[in-house]
Amino acid sequence: MSTPLQGTHATTQSNTLGIWLVRAESEALAARLQGQLGGTLYRPWLNAGIPQKQQFRASYRSQGQWVMLAASGVAVRFLEGLPQDKLTDPAVVLLDEAGRFAVSLLGGHEGGGNRLAYRVANVVGAVPVVTTATEALKPLVLGIGCRKNVPVEKISAAVTRALALLGRSLSDVREVATIDLKAEEPGLLTFCAANELPLRVIAASDVAARGWVTAPSEWVQKNVGVDGVCEPCALIASPRGVLALPKTALDGVTVAVVEDIGLPDTDAPADPK
Repeated sequence: MSTPLQGTHATTQSNTLGIWLVRAESEALAARLQGQLGGTLYRPWLNAGIPQKQQFRASYRSQGQWVMLAASGVAVRFLEGLPQDKLTDPAVVLLDEAGRFAVSLLGGHEGGGNRLAYRVANVVGAVPVVTTATEALKPLVLGIGCRKNVPVEKISAAVTRALALLGRSLSDVREVATIDLKAEEPGLLTFCAANELPLRVIAASDVAARGWVTAPSEWVQKNVGVDGVCEPCALIASPRGVLALPKTALDGVTVAVVEDIGLPDTDAPADPK
């Protein structure tokens, strides 16, 4: 069970998030998460006389969302029989102990697990993994770069123009990607929130390592340290994607559109078998 010895609550955030550590080796990673997301750290080894699975099951409904730093097999065994209703079940995001993948495992839509997976991924530099069909099957990723403090209206106008050039709409967009230096840009955050789009944050070092852009920008190189932002961010976020629309610029905002070419044809007729 959760006890004061197990949990260290971050008082600056609402206590709706539990961060479950299976091993003490995950302490540093968990501390990074708590520092950005708040919540309570659970250290079940401090109650060594009670099996971890039993402790988790007793604590599961005490939080609205969970991040489990554990192997997928551990998470599945701990969760066995606990989910009851997708409208009320706490969301669960699974993060491997290396911090490479943040998997929305339970409560993706109703519980906010999909959004939490992106938040976790952005904190530790992981890849967010969302398998909800209504989101996973959307083919487009928007790469966005912008000048500092560009208002949301200009970002929205630039995105609308870019999608119009392709004859597409926001309903086709799976996520927005930008460089870490723009992760807290108010206009960009407002745009994503208003359109219910997750923001994928790409490390500047990863952008720099992916050297190709269609038209390198001297201004971006001087001020950001990379040749471009919108194209490489979108391509990194969508590994199977192709550049459907190279960088377009409007009023201090750059937008590139990448389309995933590996998606199934959702309009195809069902197999008669």
